[in-house]
Amino acid sequence: MNLDIDNTRVNELTDYSPADADDSPAELMIPRDFAGLRIDQALARLFPEHSRSRLQAWLREGRILVDGGTPDAKHRIWGGERLLVSAAPEPQTHAEQAEDIPLNIVFEDADVLVVNKPAGLVVHPGSGNWSGTLLNALLHHAPALEGVPRAGIVHRLDKDTSGLLVVAKTLAAQTDLIRQLQARTVKRHYLALVHGVVAAAGEVDAPIGRHPSQRTKMAVVGNGRPALTRYVVRERLAKTSLLECRLETGRTHQIRVHMAHIGHPLVGDPVYGLKRAGDPIVDAFSRQALHAFRLGLVHPSSGLELEWFAPIAEDILSLVEQLGGHHLP
Repeated sequence: MNLDIDNTRVNELTDYSPADADDSPAELMIPRDFAGLRIDQALARLFPEHSRSRLQAWLREGRILVDGGTPDAKHRIWGGERLLVSAAPEPQTHAEQAEDIPLNIVFEDADVLVVNKPAGLVVHPGSGNWSGTLLNALLHHAPALEGVPRAGIVHRLDKDTSGLLVVAKTLAAQTDLIRQLQARTVKRHYLALVHGVVAAAGEVDAPIGRHPSQRTKMAVVGNGRPALTRYVVRERLAKTSLLECRLETGRTHQIRVHMAHIGHPLVGDPVYGLKRAGDPIVDAFSRQALHAFRLGLVHPSSGLELEWFAPIAEDILSLVEQLGGHHLP
């Protein structure tokens, strides 16, 4: 059975995308060429702008009916079935409201937006930070993001980490960027000032999960998720080193945890760092010295490889200069 799909023909047959949905369900027919596929596979081909997990969630929630029924994701289709799709965008919660917060936008087009996030700005609303976040700022800057899950946010930076972060402006772009992140093809490079003199370039390949006893922290644990950080030395100072770290995976607090794991915690890190280093200049630094300075990805629509750079944050720059550094990016 030939299951190669002509996307142009699929679009002609369906002429519908859940992204266009309003409060009324839309009806369409599954192409007969899809006979033998599972329903989740058919949906993925009909609506490539959505992730399979999102479509499966809609099935579980009863938002997609097949001939009036609600099959599970593994249900095999014959082709010719009628789909009834109710996929209106999820309403924003009370926390997800537009707020007029300035953004340092490095790049923007119809598909993506790249922001240079300052230290101190929370990316997504959560416990203790229900407003004043990057998400709130994005909804004010581009109101159409209300129809995109998480206002298009596909990856995060910690509150006190500065630097580049990409946001998807459409569902199709969001799905594409998430797949790039899963495939580990997005280039994410950071500058990190760490304690101690690092001898040479290296990598940390150690799984990360919740700390076994301190649940607000992450740690290297045997049953954690795979995590890989590569690093090179940009400059060695008296008691610190400026590293360039590249994320091969994207675990919570990954660079902070990995650097602490090898005995070189980030300067200023209140969770994984040293309480006191004995140097008043270093001890006075009030946030983890971590800056996302380089970001590269494939544009979701054009297919072009794009790359952006953000100069090292002023506070980290000042700290490195005070410590005698001069080979700065």
